[in-house]
Amino acid sequence: MTAVVRVGDLKVSFGSVVAVAGVSFEVRAGAATALLGRNGAGKSTTMRVLAGVVPASSGLAEVAGIDVAADPLEAKRRIGYCPDVGGLIPRATPWEHLQLSARLRGLRDWEPRARQLLDQFDLGGEAHRVTAGFSHGMGRRMSVALAVFHQPPVLLLDEPFDGVDPTGVDATLEAVADARARGAAVILSTHLRDLAVQACDHAVVLRGGLAVASVEAHEMAGEGGARAYRALLG
Repeated sequence: MTAVVRVGDLKVSFGSVVAVAGVSFEVRAGAATALLGRNGAGKSTTMRVLAGVVPASSGLAEVAGIDVAADPLEAKRRIGYCPDVGGLIPRATPWEHLQLSARLRGLRDWEPRARQLLDQFDLGGEAHRVTAGFSHGMGRRMSVALAVFHQPPVLLLDEPFDGVDPTGVDATLEAVADARARGAAVILSTHLRDLAVQACDHAVVLRGGLAVASVEAHEMAGEGGARAYRALLG
């Protein structure tokens, strides 16, 4: 099956600082890949390149057949992106966020899905409260809901479990499963190995900006997986 996301020998530098030193992987339709690693391993930078937020220094980043460097705007139309930080308008409510997304993307009859997602992420009671007062976990849940709202062919979730309670974790796992069921390619970055195993079928372990392993997610499960993961992190 043709890959929906392709990353080839990706390198990103900020001046003398090398954030990504050569990462390659592919994700097929209906599959989910976890980017695993410690903070500073290059996970978020890789995600930002795929989302068209940060330019690559060299290498390939392609989503849904679109070269992100050549046509970042068209690439952004194909993705749903939950950034690792920020991404919400402080003075806007969850409902206003979804309404704005629907208008920008030309979605029709969007209200039922908006209500369903707010309920799924336990934000129904906060639908008309500005997000400036949200906790970190609430903001994470809202960011994931926004990313999946328009049912994109490529879903990028950067640290979606950070500071999220069990209800939010379950909602995110459900959202990933739903996206995969409709044929989306999912990339999820996290340092939480157990949750990566639950959400994904493949894992790429990053260390120091390099991909040091590419394995089936089940190989990272249990105590054996924990030992293997620790060894890969060095």
